Amino acid sequence: MQMQPPHDTTEADDFTTVDDRSPAALRGLLADATARADDPSGSPLAGQTVALLFEKPSTRTRVSFETGLTRLGGHAQFLGPDDLQLGAGEPLRDTARALSGYVDGIVARLFDHEDLLTLAEYASVPVVNGLTDAAHPCQTLADLLTLRQTVGLDASLTWVGDTNNVCRSLVVGCAALGVDLTVATPAGYGLDDGLLERAVALGGPPETTTDPAAAVADADAVYTDVWVSMGEDPDGDKRAAFVDGGFGVDSDLLGLAADDAVFMHCLPAHRGEEVTEAVLESGQSVVWQQAENRLYAQEALLELTVG
Repeated sequence: MQMQPPHDTTEADDFTTVDDRSPAALRGLLADATARADDPSGSPLAGQTVALLFEKPSTRTRVSFETGLTRLGGHAQFLGPDDLQLGAGEPLRDTARALSGYVDGIVARLFDHEDLLTLAEYASVPVVNGLTDAAHPCQTLADLLTLRQTVGLDASLTWVGDTNNVCRSLVVGCAALGVDLTVATPAGYGLDDGLLERAVALGGPPETTTDPAAAVADADAVYTDVWVSMGEDPDGDKRAAFVDGGFGVDSDLLGLAADDAVFMHCLPAHRGEEVTEAVLESGQSVVWQQAENRLYAQEALLELTVG
């Protein structure tokens, strides 16, 4: 029997990667997020329900989306791995079509990015990427908002660490908005050619280096993340490459940046590995502002995408 084709998705406005939105649309989202932070009144999503389909545990993503939907007048329906028939073998395409009959949008936090694309293909409502192995676009919205609020989008930003999903989305977002980005990674852990090509198409690739000290020198913002991502098998050789290469952000490394540089981290942090306690709790750290900005950025995204 031939498989039924997916629903018509012409009205869906998915956000699976940062470059699903044009540079102008991204700037508009940041402006809308700033407005939501200043004035959270209004209920543009009154009567709307959004399913939160989460395979992975979450603090910031889950709570910020649930709170944001409440503040927008909508309703969040959380669906964990034990709440659906997916665990009993129902195909994701069937879940997508069923949920589309009940809700007005889906936020999905999944292990495999290909599963997210399948969900978006078969759902007839907008699908938002709440994190996959390949991308974390909602985090990038909050990161760009934080830069806009602190050092400005015309500042220089240095990423120190693994080229994980957060880094990959940041590369695309910075290219789209013209942010001067440098990515420092150990040899063998750099950005792939496909991602660099996407960045070139948007405006320009980041500078890349294997020297964290040179990358951080005079930077206006320094950003890092864990070296081993959620769901990834711990790799002693990988950790050794980061430790031996001096990729942990401590006071000495941050001291090479501009005097008024800010420190960023998407959290959760592994204190003593990719960042020291002293840096994370320092006056230069804007990680809590960055985390709070998830709420405002996602409110703006939901209003545009679902509303």
